[in-house]
Amino acid sequence: MTDKICVGAIAGSYGVRGEVRLKSFCAVPEDIETYGPLSTEDSRQTFNIALIRAIKNGYSARIGGVETKEDADGLKGVRLFVSRDRLPNLPDDEYYHSDLMGLDVYDTGGALLGQVKSVQNHGASDLLEITTAGQTATVLLPFTLAAVPTVDLAAGRIVADPPDGIFD
Repeated sequence: MTDKICVGAIAGSYGVRGEVRLKSFCAVPEDIETYGPLSTEDSRQTFNIALIRAIKNGYSARIGGVETKEDADGLKGVRLFVSRDRLPNLPDDEYYHSDLMGLDVYDTGGALLGQVKSVQNHGASDLLEITTAGQTATVLLPFTLAAVPTVDLAAGRIVADPPDGIFD
């Protein structure tokens, strides 16, 4: 588990007065403003964020020290992190995406299926992207209780009962 959690990203400028287009990865998207100051993963830069308004795919926001469109454009792609201890504790059946990445995935018989490369969500529910040994392609496993009955963060493993045909 990492000490920092990615809670958002800057998608570029919004308008000509230094506002940025902000994507929030928080369960309650507007909560990103309350976790500040936010930082880059290496903590070299910190940002105080004030949400202005909801826009398509995120928020328009002001960042302290960013006054021009060019300043805002220069931050495009910056991922925003917060210390884990500033975030709420999660219930037993919820996880931060960063905690799942890198975990080994085993089937219910104990055979290694692969390792979690990323967690994706394309609108319906979360999917675990699994890399498998000797394969260049990855497998997308639904992150549901039926397909993933056990997540053991302490042991660094997931037990999966994948639908037929996913790992063929």
